[in-house]
Amino acid sequence: MRGRALRITARIAFFVCGLISLLIAALYMLQQGEDLPVQSEWVIFTIALALVGLCSLTAAVLPRSWIAKACRIDRDEEQLFAAPFKLLGVFAAISYLIAVVAYLAPHSWNLNTQLMLALCPMYLVKMAIDPSPVTIFFLLAPMNAALYGALGTTLGYALLRFRGRH
Repeated sequence: MRGRALRITARIAFFVCGLISLLIAALYMLQQGEDLPVQSEWVIFTIALALVGLCSLTAAVLPRSWIAKACRIDRDEEQLFAAPFKLLGVFAAISYLIAVVAYLAPHSWNLNTQLMLALCPMYLVKMAIDPSPVTIFFLLAPMNAALYGALGTTLGYALLRFRGRH
């Protein structure tokens, strides 16, 4: 029963994180880098966001046996969903904190825009408008956490695949 609950919870989290990552990639594509100091990396960053989102969505909807075959482990092994789900949680928690710190940082810190957009993609909203703390804590920081959660999912499955377990 525990394994089934983990699989269902992980698949829902993978799906939501992947969808939000694709949404943020679309937002960046629509923005097309206007008024940003870095234009050349903009397209690469958008493609990376979309690929991470697609990988997370794929992990959410593929049959368990296909995922197990791709990772070269048994389909009934708990690590098939546990390891990526743990990485999702770690990446999401860290990126949530980064988003909150980026919002609370005083303007005197002169945060590097390129670095902040890479660490906190929703920093784009802070550049455009000055959102309220409620918006940051309940909308923008969770969206940033979901995006990096999708990255954690992707890296979790990559680690399972290349760990060499049989």
